[in-house]
Amino acid sequence: MEFSAQSGTEFRHQTHSNHPLRQATLNELYLCSGCKEYGAGTRYVCQECDFQLHEFCMFSPQLLKDHPLHTQHQLLFQSKPRSAGLSHTKCDICGTSAKGFVFRCRTCTFQMHPCCALLSTDTNLTAHIHPLKLQPLMQNSVTSCGQCGKKRVGGRIYHCTTCDYQIHAVCSKAFLNGLQVNGIPTPEKPSGFATAARVASQVIVEFIGGLVEGIGEGVGDAIVDNMVGGRGIINRRGTH
Repeated sequence: MEFSAQSGTEFRHQTHSNHPLRQATLNELYLCSGCKEYGAGTRYVCQECDFQLHEFCMFSPQLLKDHPLHTQHQLLFQSKPRSAGLSHTKCDICGTSAKGFVFRCRTCTFQMHPCCALLSTDTNLTAHIHPLKLQPLMQNSVTSCGQCGKKRVGGRIYHCTTCDYQIHAVCSKAFLNGLQVNGIPTPEKPSGFATAARVASQVIVEFIGGLVEGIGEGVGDAIVDNMVGGRGIINRRGTH
């Protein structure tokens, strides 16, 4: 997958056609509005809003043929991943959630992030002196990593052809998305419990806010005070 652009030129993307995008190079961390993954360095930004794209997301082709990571079928560019109810489906290469732009197989269930589409079966990384080879996906296997130093379940790994070094495919993406060259560690993924807790808290706050508005601020504030203080209305009545 190849792409090129001249700095200063205005571009339009099919998912953000209302405003033009310009190339910018900043060493700060950002979240791509397309694939919903992190990046640093070169990106394409909208001067009218917060929309910004990785370079590889900006110039992703509509169709991939004979891709080395999925040679048996063609892959179509999609702005949204497959639906999986409340959760997100996974990328078949790095094993992390697919929340935005993906390349999806038109024949089977295979899909991968645009950044993963830049990976190949064989690679050389500055983090290791020997060539690395992408290993087949091992379901439910726990793999360690010479880059992040952690173990994870899911996703493919690169293994050294000479020694025992290996690196998670998801960690190898830091060498493509600008994080490694800009000295930025890959941000930690928030836990599912923390995310669910934030959503539940927001739902409760909005629900209480509706009650306060519906029954009057004075009574509503009293209810909220009792809830926060750990005293229920029924318990208070029971004390009289």
